[in-house]
Amino acid sequence: PVLPPAMPPKIAIVYYSMYGHIREMAQAAFNGIKAVSGVSAEIYQVPETLPKEVLERMRAPPKADHPVITFDKLNVLKEADGILFGIPTRYGMMPAQMKAFFDSTGAMWAAGSLVGKYAGVFVSTGTM
Repeated sequence: PVLPPAMPPKIAIVYYSMYGHIREMAQAAFNGIKAVSGVSAEIYQVPETLPKEVLERMRAPPKADHPVITFDKLNVLKEADGILFGIPTRYGMMPAQMKAFFDSTGAMWAAGSLVGKYAGVFVSTGTM
């Protein structure tokens, strides 16, 4: 039998970044993936949960132009062959924005929609 040509692998890079550190790491991962012939990648940021006023008081820079992966766009994860998650830390834990995002994927988890996907994580942390 003749097999159809393999589809090029697609990687979804999903991150949250308040101050831009994880955004820079996501961009570096994207650049590295794009350097591999035949592999495609897209960058998505999770929805912000903090009000604009709070972000301003925290001196957070403006968000990047990457598309926001809202609940209605979760099929991006099903369509990807692999997913890279970029997660900062907040007092040693992942921030609430990432927790809310992962919680929004509960139906996909229950249905086993992501079983067999390759996944990776990159993190950044700091201390005073």
